[in-house]
Amino acid sequence: MRLKDKVAIVVGAGQQPGETIGNGRAVALRFAEEGAKLLLVDANEDWARETEALCRESGAETEVLKADITNEEDCRRIAETCKARFGRIDILHNNVGRSRGDRPTPEMDAAMWDELMAMNLKGMFLTAKHVLPVMREQRSGVILNISSTSSLAARGTVTYKTSKGAVNTLTQHLAMENAPYGIRANVILPGLVDTPMAIERRAKETGKDREAIRAERKADVPLAGRAGTAWDVANAALYLASNEAGYVTGVCLPVDGGLTANVG
Repeated sequence: MRLKDKVAIVVGAGQQPGETIGNGRAVALRFAEEGAKLLLVDANEDWARETEALCRESGAETEVLKADITNEEDCRRIAETCKARFGRIDILHNNVGRSRGDRPTPEMDAAMWDELMAMNLKGMFLTAKHVLPVMREQRSGVILNISSTSSLAARGTVTYKTSKGAVNTLTQHLAMENAPYGIRANVILPGLVDTPMAIERRAKETGKDREAIRAERKADVPLAGRAGTAWDVANAALYLASNEAGYVTGVCLPVDGGLTANVG
């Protein structure tokens, strides 16, 4: 097992209802299958409990914690709960992010800008801040953040792209700052992945059929003209969390079927 006896915090481990699986849940399940002990964190406890039930089918030892990562005390509690429950923190996987409410720059409300920045960027800073003392004491650890190919390519709205670009920069900083402690930090950039957050929101906002939305997205992907799945993201996360990637840090890894390479 590639994560045997490792302790992982998965932030954003639940997911909204939909026809497919989300990135956070898929990562939790892959980590569970590979032997990790899991602290499953989500703002929606019911969704996290659903993920927990699936993880336990693999025999994983799990704990669920309801938390708001935009609140520093909650982020402190995440680290403290994991250390108290499992004795250590080997992996922090940050999966929380949102684009709902974003607008073109002239139309963007400043309060919504702050709300999205708090969720997409500040939350990753705060969770990392509070797990790092534990990882530094251990002289080991892995931080994985989920960004987006939107951070590298043109996008019609301003806040999501800006926040995800900052996630890339934050992760590179964490990698260099904490390399002397044996801590690695990397960021995954999913492309057009078929998750409930991606498909359900667009169906609701546009009134389009889900299959029509999927077809539009697939048409933009060079690799076999298919959308990605949450399992593609989860398998990348598994590699980066495992000892197989023990010499990999500060990397921005697109999981996008060649989308960003096609843009250039």
